Amino acid sequence: MNGMFSVFRNAWVDTQLRKKILYTLFIIILFRLGSNIFVPFLDNGSISEMMSGASLLNYLDVMTGGSLGRGTLLAMSITPYINASIIIQLLTVAIPPLEKLSKEGDEGRKKINTITKFVALGIAIFQATAFYFTLRNGINAEGSPHRAVLKYGDVFDTTSDTFSVILSAIVIISCFVAGASLIIWLGDRINEKGIGNGISMILFAGIVSRIPNTIGYFIDMCKEDMKNIIFVAIIVIIFAAMIWFVILMTNAERRIPVQYAKRVVGRKMYGGQSTHIPIKVAMSGVMPIIFAMSLMSLPQTICYFFGIDGTKDSFWDGFVRFFSQNSPAYAVIYFVLIIAFNYFYVSISYNPVEIANNLKKNNGAIPGYRPGKPTSDFIYNSLNKITLIGAIFLGIIAIFPIIFSLCTGMTGVSLGGTTMLIVVGVALETVRSLESQIMMRHHPGFLD
Repeated sequence: MNGMFSVFRNAWVDTQLRKKILYTLFIIILFRLGSNIFVPFLDNGSISEMMSGASLLNYLDVMTGGSLGRGTLLAMSITPYINASIIIQLLTVAIPPLEKLSKEGDEGRKKINTITKFVALGIAIFQATAFYFTLRNGINAEGSPHRAVLKYGDVFDTTSDTFSVILSAIVIISCFVAGASLIIWLGDRINEKGIGNGISMILFAGIVSRIPNTIGYFIDMCKEDMKNIIFVAIIVIIFAAMIWFVILMTNAERRIPVQYAKRVVGRKMYGGQSTHIPIKVAMSGVMPIIFAMSLMSLPQTICYFFGIDGTKDSFWDGFVRFFSQNSPAYAVIYFVLIIAFNYFYVSISYNPVEIANNLKKNNGAIPGYRPGKPTSDFIYNSLNKITLIGAIFLGIIAIFPIIFSLCTGMTGVSLGGTTMLIVVGVALETVRSLESQIMMRHHPGFLD
């Protein structure tokens, strides 16, 4: 922690880095202002009530910093861009032209980024349209219908004036899509003139903005009963321990030793040095959790769209209860899916055969293993073991909030493992970025 503060202190002293930090803060302020601009024709109170009916909407509301639950301009936040990035990343492995672009350096990455933005625009239009119809047809936790679309302050439904219905739909969907596009533009500004990854910083700011609400929840608990102070203190200690555990596992890695052979070219000798191949334990980051969360929340959310809330005795109501986050079966299936998706994500992003071939081309070898297939098999086996550890780590972080809610009955505390991984990961990445820029600006010269 002291090292992190010292990095920010040293960066603040540097004039250029201070300008970048201030510019990043300025963009984040603009993002938070946009998160408080309400979209016309929406009843914000009804939207907040409706959020309690679908777990996926709750999850998206956390990822958007509460903007979705209040029906603001930036309600879609960066979720369309994240989904587009995941899709393009998966297609890069399956489609040869995209794979070729990914290997063309900066120019290829720029083209892929442009494609990702267009895909994000299409996803934003789809999500905004789906959210609009969800608001019109959704039901709350008690099963009563919502009327979230408004006409100049008066509620209207599908029997009202057709022109008014179409006009409100166009305005609402356009505002949501414009907000998603604005966030992508703000992220690009941070990439060009700020510190860190722009999209990650905006996601970080949205999640952190909910911390005051959590603190207020703890304060209200203590005001209701002074005995809750001990309970709140235990929660804070658990929260701090989880942060320490996430930082430890995020930085943990397995280092495979590599020895390069000596070779003589003319009068010079090349190679001979020893290095290592780092394999991170949490190599896939939060992607497996995002995949598993979306898949587990989808059945319940689809049923919710059709007015099935899980309060009756029908088959589909029982189906909704089975996929509820309060179900122990949900936690078990969720844990297994995270492990499966973790292996899948690592397999498409890490190729042991390619690494072994690159080592062979550069006269490198792992001590005790011959170049070629023996080397790739060793890397593959090592990768499987590390992946299993990382998958179990992600599973524990993800299901801990569910177990915590089942044991304590508290649903107002947001201890989401996904959000914690994002916050810690972005903070560590920002510190590394500042450290590298400080070293570049203050490295000793030839005459020093």
